[in-house]
Amino acid sequence: MLVRNTLDSTKFNKGLVLPFELRLDDFRLAAQDVYDFFHDVNSGLLGRGLDRLDDVLRPAIMSGVLSDMLTASLAKHSRALVVNAYFNGHPDLVVKGAYAANKVKAGSEGVEIKTTRKSGGAVDTHGARNQWMCVFVYQVDNETEPARDRRPMTFTEIYLGEVTTDDFRKNPRGELGTRTATLHADGIAKLRRNWVYRA
Repeated sequence: MLVRNTLDSTKFNKGLVLPFELRLDDFRLAAQDVYDFFHDVNSGLLGRGLDRLDDVLRPAIMSGVLSDMLTASLAKHSRALVVNAYFNGHPDLVVKGAYAANKVKAGSEGVEIKTTRKSGGAVDTHGARNQWMCVFVYQVDNETEPARDRRPMTFTEIYLGEVTTDDFRKNPRGELGTRTATLHADGIAKLRRNWVYRA
């Protein structure tokens, strides 16, 4: 039988001042929405003798799915943020009413959502920007045997910090690669100081 995951309420940073009228409970509820979805879907899959979603999705796809789900859930629970209506626009969440039709290709008022399996929250982006960046770190158990005993997908860290272009390093690009940027050592330290949740 699958366990329904939850965040540990004692692991939130109660001293953190959050932007855009966000509350710690918004993050807890958004994570719970994702946990509930995976629990329900995986219960149905296992009941039919199929693999869990966690075991089927490739890591890059999993990160994309989680980012989209967390963006939608944070928008649902927050008071001042909505999903950016511009397809693939930046940031993922924008301040309600700051842009016409809540739609902007590249704006500054809002929060970009990222997910990664890398402890500490280092994540590649498509470019260095001045932004509020939120990173959810998660773990997936693909190794425990038998597979029915595997732990559910778990969020272990959440960070939300304001970073600038100076906080990034540009990653070298191969002949066929896409240009990316990652927070450098001081930049990631800056993000980590603004931790929301650490299990």
